[in-house]
Amino acid sequence: MAQASDKTAAALIQARLRLPQLRLLLAVADVGQISGAAAQVGMTQPAASRLLAELERTAGTPLFDRHPRGVVLTQAGALLARRARSALRDIAIAFDEVEMLASGTGGVVRIGTVTGPGLELVLPLIRDMRVTYPEIEFDVTVDTSDMLADALFAHRIDFYIGRVLANANPRDVTIRHIGPEPIALLVRKDHPLLRKTDLTLKDTLAHDWVMQAPGGLLRRAVEAYLLRHDLPPPSRILSTSSLLLTLGIISDTNVVAPVARSVADVLVSANRLNGDVRVLDVARDMAVDPYGLVSLRQAAHAPAVVRILALLEERIRNRSTGPD
Repeated sequence: MAQASDKTAAALIQARLRLPQLRLLLAVADVGQISGAAAQVGMTQPAASRLLAELERTAGTPLFDRHPRGVVLTQAGALLARRARSALRDIAIAFDEVEMLASGTGGVVRIGTVTGPGLELVLPLIRDMRVTYPEIEFDVTVDTSDMLADALFAHRIDFYIGRVLANANPRDVTIRHIGPEPIALLVRKDHPLLRKTDLTLKDTLAHDWVMQAPGGLLRRAVEAYLLRHDLPPPSRILSTSSLLLTLGIISDTNVVAPVARSVADVLVSANRLNGDVRVLDVARDMAVDPYGLVSLRQAAHAPAVVRILALLEERIRNRSTGPD
């Protein structure tokens, strides 16, 4: 069927089927007169009659029945008019979509982000864009910086918010620095540590911790912080990168979980997740190394990606403080 359609399309093109003929056909269907249809599409009646005759020859069958008051479409003419109306509408929509792609008001933007900036920067941007540019479609990947870097170099995402890895070639990427990512220690709302009036970071080490797997950036930041303060790592650690699993463990046990402070702020909010977790008031200066907006230096971005990058950079410039 598809091959037959292709052959028919080729034959129609060879027979010089033209869009003005289809527009005129629809005008005849609407008006019922060749003279009125000609005026509607902006041509003379003789020119309209010639185009309609050519269209009938291309169709190989009569498309109109003429009578004293005008013309009426035959069954074949009505069928062709119905299909032509749909085709012209699809063409108009296609050109609208092309215009949106060219202007950056439509298309797909593939964003990668680590969790904290995803909540703080990406989520508010997408929420605003649903109103301002509703035709832009977003595909968001939340992962660690090393996985996002792999996705960027594999061209699976357009850019990401995270950290540039030490082995990355600076010739290959550009980065718009944002700042360090503060870390908070999260516990359940009834945790015994919340009852201590003189709580210290050392006190938390008596409990189990939930952290990223060894080598994760956040975990390395926590371990380095403990080392600088002459403290050992927690004696019992459950390793996971799943925030959902971390929250489930927090709700049922007395574990301590270091997470990005922006994530903790969302989770602690009384209006979200029933406020079932709390942040311990210790180590408020603990933070992961600075992160930024990372993209490939030589990438040829689509207009929609360029627009979203510019809006993100503007929001980053307007930040008066760090991401805490």
